[in-house]
Amino acid sequence: MTRTRIFAGWWVVAGAFLCMSTGFAIVYSFAAFFSSLEAEFGAQRGETSLVFSISAFLYFFLGLPAGLIGDRVGPRPVVIGGLLVVALGLVAAAGAHSLWQVYLGYGLGVGVGVGFSYVPSVAAVQRWFVRRRGTASGIAVAGIGVGTLIGAPLAHELIAFIGWRQTYLVLAGITAVGAIVSGLLVRPDPHLYDLAPDGDPPTAGMRHRPAGGIVLSDAARTGPFWAVYASALLMSFGLFVPFVHLVPYARDLGLSTGFGVILITLLGVGSTVGRFLFAAITPWLGRRLSFATMLLGAGSMSIFWSFSTNASMLVIFSLLFGAFYGGFVAIAPSLAADYFGGRSLGAIIGALYSGVGIGALFGSPAAGYAYDFFGSYKGAILGGAFLCFIAFAIMLMAPEPAKWLAKRESSA
Repeated sequence: MTRTRIFAGWWVVAGAFLCMSTGFAIVYSFAAFFSSLEAEFGAQRGETSLVFSISAFLYFFLGLPAGLIGDRVGPRPVVIGGLLVVALGLVAAAGAHSLWQVYLGYGLGVGVGVGFSYVPSVAAVQRWFVRRRGTASGIAVAGIGVGTLIGAPLAHELIAFIGWRQTYLVLAGITAVGAIVSGLLVRPDPHLYDLAPDGDPPTAGMRHRPAGGIVLSDAARTGPFWAVYASALLMSFGLFVPFVHLVPYARDLGLSTGFGVILITLLGVGSTVGRFLFAAITPWLGRRLSFATMLLGAGSMSIFWSFSTNASMLVIFSLLFGAFYGGFVAIAPSLAADYFGGRSLGAIIGALYSGVGIGALFGSPAAGYAYDFFGSYKGAILGGAFLCFIAFAIMLMAPEPAKWLAKRESSA
């Protein structure tokens, strides 16, 4: 009886899933620490939200060097090393005696660590699949949704039981374990193992065949690159505001901190469902239009949030905004692979994500300082929605990958 082996690409998907669920559980646990940090250091909301924004800026902005390194040495060392840096950052944050030390520990440690582990793990999955790229990518990046789902409530319960400093230490230990296990599972290009993408039969000489596609310098000279970059940049100004400010927003309505943490959990639920739900529509709409739909949906739900005044409306917002966020994260890497191939995909995805880092750095602090000045989040939320709609229009004008590639090849 012949025993069917699991295609190695699915182990890469599992490693990427674990890498992202570990890293982003730490990233999005920040909402549970917001009130504790605010009270401990007597900080305003703009100052406190900057802790998260520094980390978000770094983990997206560092995607470019991480992708370049991952393309050269393979994803395993950068995944392991990156998550271990996250663990060290949490240990440093646990001993902070002023807010700037939290900026260095959590902001710098988590930002650098997730930045070096995220993009190489995402890019690794794209190389192992072609026909099933959407499904594989959706499963892998669902780790971000699962991380969002478990990070904040776990941290909230631990903070109530042992305090915020000890909670950082517990999370550091969990992250170190995740670093080793996920790093052992991810692998570089399947051709190095004489394997073909999607588990297809290998052909002679496959180990020495380079992956198809173009390098970053060539991609950066194309219209589709800048269309995706600009769209991601504009969306990101409002994308991370709920992950930071939804808990204090709920408190302003007279709801509890615990309920606010539940809303962050629901963002994770929506994100996880959205990655699979919207991956299912890409065969009908195509990845470009599906990506554009995520931008439109996120902007529409931001408008809904700006008028939300009760618990029920916030639950609806959290689930639906999370779904569009999840679809955005799931579709973006595969869209980049459709346009540019797998040859330098880590570097290309990293370069595209650098725009998200800029929006992440300024969006949440701007919302916090707007609240400190005006006593309301509404203007900042509506501004983020407007930028999402501009991003949607940009992607509508971008060419379809297949037609763009055919035209590019015919003119070569």
